[in-house]
Amino acid sequence: MTLVAGIDSSTQACKVTVRDLATGRPVREGKASHPQGTVVDPNAWWDALLVAARRAGGLDDVVAVSVSGQQHTPVFLDRAGAVVCASPQWNDTGSHPHMVQLNDELGRDEWIRRTGLPLTLSDTATKLRWLRELHPEAAARTAAVAIVHDWLTWRLRGFGPAVGGIDQLVTDRSEASGTGYWTGETGEYTVDLFELAFGRRVLLPRVLDPLDRAGLTGDGIPGIPAGIPIGVGSGDNAAAALALGLAAGDAVLSLGTSGVVYARSTHPVHDYAGYVCSYADATGDHLPLVATLNAARNLDVAVELLGCSYDELSALALTAAPGADGLTLLPYFEGERTPDLPDARGSLHGVSLANFTRSNFARAVIEGTLASQVDMLDALHACDVPTNRLLLIGGAAQSAAVQVVLAELVDIPVAVPAPDEYVTMGAAMQAASTVLGSFPEWHVDMTELPATPLESQIRDQHAAAKEALGYGAPLPGEATGRA
Repeated sequence: MTLVAGIDSSTQACKVTVRDLATGRPVREGKASHPQGTVVDPNAWWDALLVAARRAGGLDDVVAVSVSGQQHTPVFLDRAGAVVCASPQWNDTGSHPHMVQLNDELGRDEWIRRTGLPLTLSDTATKLRWLRELHPEAAARTAAVAIVHDWLTWRLRGFGPAVGGIDQLVTDRSEASGTGYWTGETGEYTVDLFELAFGRRVLLPRVLDPLDRAGLTGDGIPGIPAGIPIGVGSGDNAAAALALGLAAGDAVLSLGTSGVVYARSTHPVHDYAGYVCSYADATGDHLPLVATLNAARNLDVAVELLGCSYDELSALALTAAPGADGLTLLPYFEGERTPDLPDARGSLHGVSLANFTRSNFARAVIEGTLASQVDMLDALHACDVPTNRLLLIGGAAQSAAVQVVLAELVDIPVAVPAPDEYVTMGAAMQAASTVLGSFPEWHVDMTELPATPLESQIRDQHAAAKEALGYGAPLPGEATGRA
């Protein structure tokens, strides 16, 4: 059996999955947690990768490896290749004032026209301004800026603080497209926008094509032999889309740390309404995407408050009627990105002595979480990105209540792919391409959810709660009760 390895360095953990090259079937895997918090020392991500690789049985028998990871989050490097300072992750809201500055300076619509991104607090450009203004000494020492998967790939190639080699940094289109200083029209960096954010130029990773090799693994890495081909890698959503074989008309709803909705497109998107980000995918096409900060962790909160398991939370929610008897949750526990509400917090609406029950609360958490995600699907439709089928993935995708409520909120077929680590799977496909010269065709089992009548009151309650708090105009189609 020929084996390849895919690595996913996500916000919460690093996962390594070793797969059969012929079928994509997972053979073994390992995982290591990342530190909590939203500003993190990148060296912890490298340490976690080594631990996860060891827990996966090492990579001595694999013929290729590739890395995917959380998008946007920068790693600041000095001339010697050492990390300059801790990195503000994509979900750190401290860069919101700097996002406002950059939009004021260039113009919000100009960011969209030039990069396809309605510039948000998550994008790398805003983190550059954050460093420049809040940590000027660190900014002065910065000689290169990479994104997480770029930096981990570079470390796997043997570069780092004792070796240097910042001129050897590479990336892919998907990762570059989330920075705020790259354009899908030409596939090139918009260096003047980098300068606008950071005040000067530094080295940026060279952007490779989808089937390129990033290089070979270096000497002296514990558990990872030298000389293994390394795939170009990608951002996490691009890797999952590759693994799922996303086709035109398919959309994905991923419920992880963040909530993400994306679809495949042959062309860049420019959403002057300010919701859809025009990212690139791992194949050479585009991946218009909308994201929220709050998703599966909302269920963690409910489980802790109710003192129950996740299965019990689902069962409780399914005993309540759609709309939870008027109980409505706006799940903005960490602030929010879509809509742009960085200072918002979660709020519960319509509470009465009669409806404030365990089952209604359980349902309200799931309804509020999913209503936020379906709003994003509407934003894609408003940009003429058609969706004929919705694929549900992520940590919360197997919840029976999540599946039922989602089917009540959309009028297109919903399919749930068999449980797998789709980000590591996509990375492993990129690894396999270094051997095959093309992406392998690995089958993914899908379960189609039963068609369910729409329950429009769920989204109507969600929209009314936002209006009551003065959270601005609804997203496209929000109060219609349909996706």
